[in-house]
Amino acid sequence: QVHLVESGGGLAQPGGSLRLSCIASGFTLDYYAIGWFRQAPGKEGEGVSCISNNNATYYADSVKGRFTISRDNAKNTVYLQMNSLKPEDTDVYYCVARLGKCTWYRGAGDSYDWWGQGTQVTVSS
Repeated sequence: QVHLVESGGGLAQPGGSLRLSCIASGFTLDYYAIGWFRQAPGKEGEGVSCISNNNATYYADSVKGRFTISRDNAKNTVYLQMNSLKPEDTDVYYCVARLGKCTWYRGAGDSYDWWGQGTQVTVSS
């Protein structure tokens, strides 16, 4: 059974950093694209970043230069390093997975087969 478990969320000050982790189980990470989406209650979800099975990476314009996605297939884990955090980064962050390559367009969340339970990120002074 496939499971995605996020961790690393919490409270950070503006300008601070957090590192999110997504640990996958039930499948071999090598063949999958793993992404991060964020969504607040009542708002449309936004793709934050994604890394394909061939390590191609994608970022939302709002996080380019601040966030970095990486994967460690041996640990079945994907990381999202978030630096220079802003209050507008506050959201629930979800790890998502699909076979092969990232799909990266508005509303792409529906194209991912598995979602984690989410981790809250709050940026506030």
